[in-house]
Amino acid sequence: MFLGYNTNGFAHHRLTDAVVILAEMGYPGIGLTIDVHHLNVFAESYEFELALFAAQAGRHELRTAIETGSRFLLNPHVKHQPTLLSADPGERAVRYDYLSRCVDVAMRLRSDCVSFWSGTPTDDAGPNVWMSRLVDSCVRLADEAAAKRVRLAFEPEPGMFIDTMAKFAELHAAVNHPAFGLTLDVGHLVCMGETPLRTHVLQWKDVLWNVHIDDMRHGVHDHLMFGEGEVDFAEWFAALREANYRNGVYVELSRHSYDAVNAARKSRAFLAPHV
Repeated sequence: MFLGYNTNGFAHHRLTDAVVILAEMGYPGIGLTIDVHHLNVFAESYEFELALFAAQAGRHELRTAIETGSRFLLNPHVKHQPTLLSADPGERAVRYDYLSRCVDVAMRLRSDCVSFWSGTPTDDAGPNVWMSRLVDSCVRLADEAAAKRVRLAFEPEPGMFIDTMAKFAELHAAVNHPAFGLTLDVGHLVCMGETPLRTHVLQWKDVLWNVHIDDMRHGVHDHLMFGEGEVDFAEWFAALREANYRNGVYVELSRHSYDAVNAARKSRAFLAPHV
């Protein structure tokens, strides 16, 4: 396994600067959140920026994972909307198009995976309908990803429709596709009371393609600096080693963008002894 840092924690930096800073700090991986100012797949400058990022990543020998948690890229008024759960098929198509473009980015960068989540429903259709919408889109996206030799890593997220490992298990069984795997965020497990951590790592090790790391407290979905929460990092890394996990462990500190350089430096100092 290796350490990486999600560019959502450098929201106020140019992507080119963030890459240089993280590479110089010794991070072997970049979790690239496709966002308004970071390789915006809808921008006229997209092809130029993609070529520039690819050259930078290659120069520094960086592994990449493509992240899709941008807050306002698709709707400048409402965070994380629309989603694959949206009642309006046209709105679901907007989210699907974004994810499809991210799959293409992953193919062109030879990234380890595309990570995404369910989002939150905004209508009262009910769990069965929401699950049906989500499964249909995930199957189509998985077919597209497989054709491009890209893997999808789905992340259970507190506050969203798929928020627990039990709900992910239901979704994973329904999608039932070899290109559809898992992103595990250790903080989310602690937040949702899904411990011991080792259980989930070992249960899902064959489809565990992406890991997010942060500190967090039970019942509070707030990504904290390491040492400020309740995560047992010794247990977490021991479980990853037991599972023979070989991909990236990406720091998720988007709310620390105001102090990005210091946050990245402190994170590496804290985590390096564990990897």
